[in-house]
Amino acid sequence: MSKRAVDIVVISDVHLGTYGCHAKELLKYLKSIKPNQIILNGDIIDIWQFSKRYWPETHMKVLRKLMKFVVEGVPVYYLTGNHDELLRKFADLHMGAFHLQNKLVLELDGKKAWFFHGDIFDVTMQHSKWLAKLGAVGYDSLILINSLANWFLGLFGKEKMSFSKKIKAAFKDAVKFINSFENTAADLAIENGYQYVICGHIHQPEMRIISNDGGEVLYLNSGDWVENLTALEYQDKAWKIFKYDPKDFEKEELEEGELSDSEDLHSKLDINVLLQKIKLEIV
Repeated sequence: MSKRAVDIVVISDVHLGTYGCHAKELLKYLKSIKPNQIILNGDIIDIWQFSKRYWPETHMKVLRKLMKFVVEGVPVYYLTGNHDELLRKFADLHMGAFHLQNKLVLELDGKKAWFFHGDIFDVTMQHSKWLAKLGAVGYDSLILINSLANWFLGLFGKEKMSFSKKIKAAFKDAVKFINSFENTAADLAIENGYQYVICGHIHQPEMRIISNDGGEVLYLNSGDWVENLTALEYQDKAWKIFKYDPKDFEKEELEEGELSDSEDLHSKLDINVLLQKIKLEIV
């Protein structure tokens, strides 16, 4: 089956290295598309919670697939987020088709697009980082509890439920007067003359026009690959939100020379080999 052409793909909040990450589903999505550019809009690797005790092969396969895009010459922009903020000290690093940055501005068919993760607008991140980190650990624990509860619900044929979505919804209502994330991003984008503002961070996929006295902007959020399994796609001068549906990926598509997820992959697409190829490209 031919791969689906996409001009730009925006992915954020993958949280590789955590129990809640849907790496297998993301890998299937990445195999199904032929992008001209990839923008990783923060929190791809969860360095806050990174542990050698939990790094499944599927998580490494996602990195290998992204590196494969780089080797093939597809521009990959890694924009830093709060969970991978340690990478910010290396911002403005460019290696071949790979670019590590804090933010990105592109011109898309005559319109200016502003990409950044969005944690700069998060009040809890700016003033209570220790509380945010504590909350992140609690969130990951919540996912584990939620998974166990859903396993039991499945045994009895009951509908699955999301604890974290319910808690986050209640929390959002409580801090709405402090942290109006979307309007803040839109206001700054309008003030600086951007037509698109593209964020991640809040795990809420969205695409809507926001207006103020200075004009209007199309606000977009790529969501996440923990609960919503969403991405943003730009093709034929238009944006859309991609939502992963298991029914669309029932048949595993293999790339040329690639083993399936059920087979051993240690000898295929070795990450060290890919890094060596990148180094050769920029010498």
